[in-house]
Amino acid sequence: MISPPPPTRTPLGPLLVRLRLARGWSQRRTAAELCAAAGVPTLSRHEVSRWERQRRVPGGFWLGWLAVVLDVPVVVLAEAAARTRRTRRAAAAGPGRRGVADARPAGRVGPGHAGGRPGGTARGGGARAGVTR
Repeated sequence: MISPPPPTRTPLGPLLVRLRLARGWSQRRTAAELCAAAGVPTLSRHEVSRWERQRRVPGGFWLGWLAVVLDVPVVVLAEAAARTRRTRRAAAAGPGRRGVADARPAGRVGPGHAGGRPGGTARGGGARAGVTR
């Protein structure tokens, strides 16, 4: 087992990069190891890249398998993921940005409501939108 990094405030992305490079692995190799361990053939190096660049944060399923293949306690990755999520939320709601509640339009919208779209559908509806039989 590779010794876990000391407790720091390192976000998940840089932590994943450091752990991957400590093993001498590419993103492609990391994805292949994750697929083999999890039995899921659909993870690509692109997803590993998104995690490392913090475009996405892996959920519990992938955090568990990352801990296995990178040989680090899952709690280390889970704490880093939680820090990353908090940082992203704070940045999204920062100065000049509206919170999620403020971003919703007033009035009735959503399933079952026209939402102001022609044809009376909440979504496009295609060529037959508004046609009744």
